[in-house]
Amino acid sequence: MRAYIDQFQMFLAAERGLSVAYQLSILQSLDHLARWLENNHLSITNMTSKSLIDFMLSMDNGHRKRNTRRLEMMHIRLFFNWLHRRHFIGINPAATLELPKLDIQLPETLDEKVVQQLLESTSSTDLPLGTRDRAILELLYGCGIRVSELVNLLIEHYNPKEQFLRVTGKGHKTRFVPVGSKAVEALSLYLSQARPTLVKPRSRSFIFLSRRGTQLTRERIRQIIRERAQQAGIDDRVYPHLMRHSFATHLLHHGADLRIIQELLGHADISTTQIYTHVDENTLRSIHSQFHPRNKIPLNPSPSQNKRDE
Repeated sequence: MRAYIDQFQMFLAAERGLSVAYQLSILQSLDHLARWLENNHLSITNMTSKSLIDFMLSMDNGHRKRNTRRLEMMHIRLFFNWLHRRHFIGINPAATLELPKLDIQLPETLDEKVVQQLLESTSSTDLPLGTRDRAILELLYGCGIRVSELVNLLIEHYNPKEQFLRVTGKGHKTRFVPVGSKAVEALSLYLSQARPTLVKPRSRSFIFLSRRGTQLTRERIRQIIRERAQQAGIDDRVYPHLMRHSFATHLLHHGADLRIIQELLGHADISTTQIYTHVDENTLRSIHSQFHPRNKIPLNPSPSQNKRDE
């Protein structure tokens, strides 16, 4: 089992191009399976569908979320599919494994006015950090990119003439994202006036630099956004992915096609993007409840009201 896991890890890294974090998540699931096999004196090569279900039941203590169980089952199925394709096992016990349905968790979003308040309160004339932070916020909201994508942006990834960013997302997939006029303005100001003052002799070509001239980390970006939100007097918890959620939701509210939003976000599957339609449905339901006249008529009118109606 351990030898198979080692080979599978090499496959994930070399052929699938999965991130280190996702590889570790898969390996954790497989480690649970390996320990269960050892405790039950079983071999990976003679596992059946029933024994696989027994393993899944042993892992379900009733306290884990459905999405967590689903993810672990996906990891196990991926592993057995690989074993079967490589002819390490004759029968794939995970072939008929059914995944539990996803729990739909609606993404948090910021109101458009709150986003504007946040952006406008971050001074683009405060060199160099205010200018840098304004450009960060404008890109996160204006392009909908992930914080991991933002920190890895290089100067050569930005085409100021065409106003596009070349972004490398999950699975090392590259996409081109248009940069809106406000973000172009903020980024141009940062690159021309602020970034040169942050560059140190050993600085690389990352677009966003720290005070020391080094690449900003994802955690530092989170701190910057939290600090800027507090300075703007925003009580809501603001974090980088909230800007991405707001980007997608606001595009949808203003009539953008879901397929276009999928491309902009870099989602491999349209089902991932469809979660934003549920946010829109909630908005429609709220508006209907608030403004439709039938929602304001009491169900049991008073006797005096009945008499007037007669």
